[in-house]
Amino acid sequence: MNKSEIVKELPTPCYVIDEDALKRNLTILHSVEEQTGCHILLAQKAFSSYCTYPLIAQYLSGTTASGLFEARLAHEEMGNRQVHVFSPAYKDDEFDELVQICDHMVFNSFSQWEHFRKRIPHGCKTEFGLRINPEYSEIETDIYNPCFANSRLGITLAQFKEAELDGISGLHFHTMCEQGAETLERTLRAVEEKFGKYLYRMKWLNFGGGHHITRPDYNIPKLIELIHYMQEKYHLTIYLEPGEAVAIDAGFLVCSVLDITKNGMNLAIVDTSAACHMPDVLEMPYRPFIIGSREAGKLPYTYRLGGSTCLAGDVIGDYSFEQPLHIGDKLVFTDMAMYSIVKNNTFNGMPLPSIYLLCADGSTRLIRQFGYEDFKSRL
Repeated sequence: MNKSEIVKELPTPCYVIDEDALKRNLTILHSVEEQTGCHILLAQKAFSSYCTYPLIAQYLSGTTASGLFEARLAHEEMGNRQVHVFSPAYKDDEFDELVQICDHMVFNSFSQWEHFRKRIPHGCKTEFGLRINPEYSEIETDIYNPCFANSRLGITLAQFKEAELDGISGLHFHTMCEQGAETLERTLRAVEEKFGKYLYRMKWLNFGGGHHITRPDYNIPKLIELIHYMQEKYHLTIYLEPGEAVAIDAGFLVCSVLDITKNGMNLAIVDTSAACHMPDVLEMPYRPFIIGSREAGKLPYTYRLGGSTCLAGDVIGDYSFEQPLHIGDKLVFTDMAMYSIVKNNTFNGMPLPSIYLLCADGSTRLIRQFGYEDFKSRL
């Protein structure tokens, strides 16, 4: 029985994390670490299913967090691996705990650095860094572009204060999204042009995330070349913090057809939701792939798939199938490990999907099942 048939046996809606696919991605990332001496960190904002953290810890150097809760999760569940944190602004009542559990803490502005530096405890082992904005990005969608006009993310060269670098051991930039090594090469040129003279004072440089390293067409030799170049020129330790590259193609979302109707075209209502269970479908937007389907009109039977919420725009997309859909049929969406489980919600009282692990031996294990109390406790 192949993977799609195995997951179709599960109750819906459910997410399924594919252990084999996760290992494949981790093996590629670990190979980059071994060939360069760099450190690759899981960006938990994309994937934070901590049932897999013991596995991830076997391959990667650690995690990066966006605040206290993610940092705590990594500290508690990833063993003794590194924990890095970046936030556009930190809260006063969280700082003391963050410096206890984080190896690196990156500030978004000199005002934040000046505010917190006096609170660093004696003997603190945390290393501190600054996020820079090289004002160069090839991301075309502003919502994902940290360098669009008037961005709040990172320090531009005009704002940079060389006199305030005492105690700063590294710089961090994050200007990429689902992009390749060629984009990184052009980005590094901008970083060097604007901030190169400060890199000689640093111990480390963090390339941020957005690197699609485990995508089949990614140019890994070019990435290795760029890492070596920056290491050797500036005597730096290099960090990368991909999220999607860890979890790409490593999960499914399984749903069932609840109803078939028609209004100008065939409509299928399913027990999942773009708005609740895969928000990036509306936010990006993008069209997720369903096993056994093609684009509208390519196969004999075309349907518009919609969720069972009251939001008129809760539409997943138009899909065609070889055979007509029937109530009770199960559909399997691919590439649903990243930016789905971490972003889902209970709008309209929509139940959260269960989470399963598809183990390497072909068995499935229930990780978490959700119910009414999970909805109620958030209100």
